[in-house]
Amino acid sequence: MADPNNKEDELAGTEQPFVEHLMELRDRLIKAVLAVGVVAAVLAVYPGPGTLYDLLAAPLVAALPHGATLIATSVISPFLVPLKILLMAAFMVALPVVLYQVWAFVAPGLYSHEKKLVMPLVISSTILFFIGVAFCYFFVFGQVFKFIQGFAPKSITAAPDIEAYLTFALTMFLAFGLAFEVPIAVIVLARMGIVDVDKLKSFRGYFIVLAFVVAAVVTPPDVVSQLALAIPMCLLYEVGIWAAQLFIKHTQGPADEADAKAGSSGS
Repeated sequence: MADPNNKEDELAGTEQPFVEHLMELRDRLIKAVLAVGVVAAVLAVYPGPGTLYDLLAAPLVAALPHGATLIATSVISPFLVPLKILLMAAFMVALPVVLYQVWAFVAPGLYSHEKKLVMPLVISSTILFFIGVAFCYFFVFGQVFKFIQGFAPKSITAAPDIEAYLTFALTMFLAFGLAFEVPIAVIVLARMGIVDVDKLKSFRGYFIVLAFVVAAVVTPPDVVSQLALAIPMCLLYEVGIWAAQLFIKHTQGPADEADAKAGSSGS
């Protein structure tokens, strides 16, 4: 769509036929899938699917009683579960390449000020997601499993199923990864004009309540994991408000700059 504030639209003449768009999309998808496949092949050789699962299960195994291990209740679980871990790890390692292919596909259709908006958000959202997953694995898992095992009766021998643990781990990773995206959501809402910064500040008290409700729903019923999710969400909300003000200031389009100049001259 042409920008009426530009005398000469910077995207003029860059339109491509629909078929060419489909072909480029296909090529980008193939490159992304190949990247995941290559990383999966490398990880299958070293360290291997079994070792990857051992790394995932390490926080739980460390909290289990001495000599206790995870079990497989299905005949094919010892094969399928490590394979799922391998594919998940390959996708996460290859995620920068996948996101670059997405960026390369959409970037030609964006104005320069829109590129200033999208690329930092893509990079920062990826980093925040990884930080959320790492926080969950290195801190939350250890504390939660110790807390749960402390309540287990001495007459019960803990032997979690490997597939159930995989589901639990992925759910927790997704919950913490998305929770750490709070600043990105705040920035997008403010930058698109859906909610202004002043309203975001006034919504602070409601968000704190919302954060604890979300933590109570998506985490196990223990205080440790709920606080570990809710408190970072509240802190990241504050970070998002601060970042939104900077982001709006440095990613203004021609129309926004013209409006700002008109407003300052009128006053």
